[in-house]
Amino acid sequence: MTLKYGIIGSGAIGGYCGGKLAKAGKEVHFLFHSDYEFVKSNGLQIDSVDGDFHLAEVNAYRSTKDMPKCDIVLVCLKSTNNGLLKEMLPPLLHKNTIVILIQNGIGLESDLQKVFPDLNLAGGLAFICASKNEPGRINHQSLGKINIGAYSCSDISLLEEAIKDLNESGIDTKLVDYEEARWKKAVWNIPFNGMTVVLNTTTDKLMANPDTEKLLREMMIEVIEAAQHAGVKNIDSSLADKTIAMTKVMPPYSPSMKLDYDYKRPMEIKYLYSRSIEEAKKNGYDMVMAAMLEKQLQFIESQYLK
Repeated sequence: MTLKYGIIGSGAIGGYCGGKLAKAGKEVHFLFHSDYEFVKSNGLQIDSVDGDFHLAEVNAYRSTKDMPKCDIVLVCLKSTNNGLLKEMLPPLLHKNTIVILIQNGIGLESDLQKVFPDLNLAGGLAFICASKNEPGRINHQSLGKINIGAYSCSDISLLEEAIKDLNESGIDTKLVDYEEARWKKAVWNIPFNGMTVVLNTTTDKLMANPDTEKLLREMMIEVIEAAQHAGVKNIDSSLADKTIAMTKVMPPYSPSMKLDYDYKRPMEIKYLYSRSIEEAKKNGYDMVMAAMLEKQLQFIESQYLK
């Protein structure tokens, strides 16, 4: 089966994943925003720790209305832009299209399903350190793994075919339990995204300081306990130790929320913090530290988003 891919949000993660798929010979259609003209003229450059490559010819579009219907749509937008999906998705969809939300947070699929009740949805959790700091150029610094959990897919075989394509393209991808995947990713996201903003720093500096390392671990344990209250299996305090060990060997890194703060863009507070706290509360658990970070981030954002 030859699958047709659509990428909505061709930034760091979308550009990297779509670029790897295209390089492997898969049919990929990219939606670009500010760098559409640049990519149309110059192609897409991926600078990667696994080897640089350039795509001279890219199926680039300015609007989804001009794109073909796709079998798999990877949504790599910031979740702050998910309100746009109501208009953006329909031109890409056929009856069996699977939309994979490669975004951070809790409650994303649930909210989108309310807008598209019949949509086949999956959650994608990217463990990829990448950024896009100039038009048409992705900088892939480390890691390169995606976990995908089916949320409401009527045909799992199509999702398995996509996972096969991603692996063939050099992206280590596996099918995992949806709830487990979302909460396990939150164990990294909730501490590091917020703390790098509040303390205006990078992951390596947080890891080099015993006090902040201890605080980050305590926050991870809180997320793990929230996940356990949500009924997630296969998660315990050992994940906090693994997460800290993994982060210590990463190059100095500014998470996506820190970059949003640096460039004075809206931060993904809703799905990373507010919805996680809300879900935990429904399950009888209070995420006290996450709630404190949420309020600090809301204050910081209010100072530049007038």
